[in-house]
Amino acid sequence: MLSPAMSEKSSQPVPLDASDLTGEAPTATKKNQETSARALFGLDAKALAARMVELGEPAWRSRQLSEAIYHQHVTKISEITTLSKSLRHKLTDEGWEVGRPEIVQTFQSADGTERFLVEGGDGLTVETVWMPEDDEGETGDEDDMESPESVGSPSLRLPSGARVGRHAPQTASAHSQGPRPEGLHQRATLCVSSQVGCPINCAFCLTAKLGFQRDLTAGEIAGQVVAVLDRHGVEVGRDRVNLVFMGMGEPFLNYDNFMAAVRLLVREVGLSPQRMTVSTSGIVPGIERFAQELTEVRPRLAISLNAPNDALRNELMPINRKWPIAAIVDAVRRVRLRPHERITFEYVLLGGVNDREEDAAQVARLLRKTGLPVKVNLITWNPGPGIGYSLPQPEAVEAFRQTLIDAEIPAYVRKSRGRDIYAACGQLKRTVEG
Repeated sequence: MLSPAMSEKSSQPVPLDASDLTGEAPTATKKNQETSARALFGLDAKALAARMVELGEPAWRSRQLSEAIYHQHVTKISEITTLSKSLRHKLTDEGWEVGRPEIVQTFQSADGTERFLVEGGDGLTVETVWMPEDDEGETGDEDDMESPESVGSPSLRLPSGARVGRHAPQTASAHSQGPRPEGLHQRATLCVSSQVGCPINCAFCLTAKLGFQRDLTAGEIAGQVVAVLDRHGVEVGRDRVNLVFMGMGEPFLNYDNFMAAVRLLVREVGLSPQRMTVSTSGIVPGIERFAQELTEVRPRLAISLNAPNDALRNELMPINRKWPIAAIVDAVRRVRLRPHERITFEYVLLGGVNDREEDAAQVARLLRKTGLPVKVNLITWNPGPGIGYSLPQPEAVEAFRQTLIDAEIPAYVRKSRGRDIYAACGQLKRTVEG
């Protein structure tokens, strides 16, 4: 039986979007549509070559454009000095611009985390989070700390005191601050958004209060990454930066743009897909399409589980009524894994709701029955205004983790990063206060 994402007459997948859940098509303002149509950023090598040919230029000019916007981080056509002045003028006269999303506001946490408001072509903003790695790792098996979904990810420790994150003005790119000392490498995790708002409506998530506004384009998704890499002077191939598509939105309801962004980041920017992880709430047609992707260009997969059974998951995540746990697991089994690759199951612990030892035992039985190589990332709930849950007790978190470990399920407690500036998991809501 073909999935809802597959045509009855063809094996070609049809687009997935939030209208599957909301009944409404994704919105985009006229300004955003016009800007996207004339933005160079977001075009791959083939598309850039086509633009050059249309302008009467040789196709190889596309390599100069790609190098300028994806590696040199040039944001204005007038600054692409590898192109002749006449070609730069021609591009400008034709209405083209680099069009990379812009960081318009930055908030700095006491723990070093940064939360960015990133603006697209229509003035709407999404949130992107930079989490520099500290030296404490996660609670769990240190051998697994190096996986993309582990390093620097959002323990039990609350931010000290009641300090509020302070607004940090945009600074010049670290490229202008001179080279770093030889041997000094950056290690961080970057959390990226895929939609403006989110249609999933999880009960414990602050982003759900935004509702769904529109999908991000491939350029807007990849642009968040490049803008932050530029800000921090990241040297691709030298510095260790992991990407997690776990920000605002459901990536698999914006599947085509999400995967187009991944391909841009891999093929044009030069990032490794094995240092990327995408998290889904369980969009079965999206998982089925993901299973068909080449391992050379697909991220690792994380499933946001958050409950030990369908009854409780229905309450916490209404999407479960459409695609229950068994359907999700069945779809995940189709994903061809790389050697030593595991499927991550994420589990937000809500005090007194899903954090009991019997819940952990049920999760362990569920995951062992899948027959999949798995690991569990435990996330203590991050508070938000108007969300009626409470933090789990530290001893409950540890008991939950130990129950999984005893059942031979690798389990780790993710550190909460940036709670003081609403940058932690489940707190992203385009908050303009620190």
